Amino acid sequence: MKTLICGAGIAGLTLAWHLERSGWDVELVERAARFRDGGYLIDFYGPGLEVAERMGLRGRLEAQSYTIEGLTYRDERGRASSRLDMPGDFAQLISLLRGDLAAAVLSDVRAPIRYGTSVAAVEERADGVTVTLTDGSRREVDLLVGADGAHSRVRDLVFGREEEFVRYLGHHIAVFLLTDKALNAAIGRRYQALTVPGRSAGAYALRDDALATMFLRREPDPALPVDPAESLRRHFGELGWLVPGLLAHCPDDPAEIFYDQVVQIEMDRWSRGRVVLLGDACQAVSLFAGHGSSVAMAAAWVLADELRGAGDRLSTALAAYEDRMRPTIERTQALGRRVVDWMAPSTRWRIGVRDGLLRLATLPGISRLLLNSLTPGTHSLAGRRPTELRDLAKH
Repeated sequence: MKTLICGAGIAGLTLAWHLERSGWDVELVERAARFRDGGYLIDFYGPGLEVAERMGLRGRLEAQSYTIEGLTYRDERGRASSRLDMPGDFAQLISLLRGDLAAAVLSDVRAPIRYGTSVAAVEERADGVTVTLTDGSRREVDLLVGADGAHSRVRDLVFGREEEFVRYLGHHIAVFLLTDKALNAAIGRRYQALTVPGRSAGAYALRDDALATMFLRREPDPALPVDPAESLRRHFGELGWLVPGLLAHCPDDPAEIFYDQVVQIEMDRWSRGRVVLLGDACQAVSLFAGHGSSVAMAAAWVLADELRGAGDRLSTALAAYEDRMRPTIERTQALGRRVVDWMAPSTRWRIGVRDGLLRLATLPGISRLLLNSLTPGTHSLAGRRPTELRDLAKH
């Protein structure tokens, strides 16, 4: 069996890893010109971590991980308004850059990857799919997988326009990396963020004096700015604390800034004929729900499990993949929508309530309850224990 996977991110690479070990002939195409490293820091745990462990990647991930002692929120004057400390034994959690997770999976993928290439046209037949790529070449495959993100080209071509499936959650997000020794030392081993109504600007300290920033802003208009750097300076430039220093390092090249809408993708079906979607292309849970990387790896594992030995039962395998994953995705998306108002609170009252709740974390046992409420994947993805895949196993 031969497959073309459009998208060489975490979902696409994980699927490639499993399929090639099941005897599939796999090729990947990726519209980015090169492998995309960096990104924001993620808390990686639950079923995704168990999948990674089964792939033999845990040691590498731990070597790339960061010790994050907790989070600190600050007011417009830079004063600490609340904090939440991370218990040393909290679950099975690895904090690392999203790009480092993708690189770890990539290191064991043997399939060829064509960068700077995407899908231009799809012609479905009963016995296969003819895929025309943006470089003019063609592929004859048994299965086309769209793992090309929330703005999926494969989804556009086969399932319909993006507007039919996107739920915009009313925020823009921007992430970029910088290097500054003084700022790195000031942030320390915590996530620290300044919050004012409708805006949040924060950073994590990384190795070698680097930092990963994250800017979140409420915005009723989903349209993205032509100049992301100018937009960041305009909307965050008057804030205090360390924000001016962070913005001073904001790259002018849009390619060096991840700037996007915060969205979820909701679809009635994830497959059509011999085309199937994976990861954010059909299952985006959003920044607000968190643990999207864990969801992506778990979904790739489930899809590969169903495709293993599927043969001429391809449609049955694709339907079973959706049946196994959809309840998890819908629960996680619902949780993400419930916490929208607390990520970049719209009013000072909401900021005060959030800070008051976090201050309760100083009471014995409360911090663990709050962390569990902020990490829904521990329950919604893995059942009663955070490192079991049993809820996604075949019945």
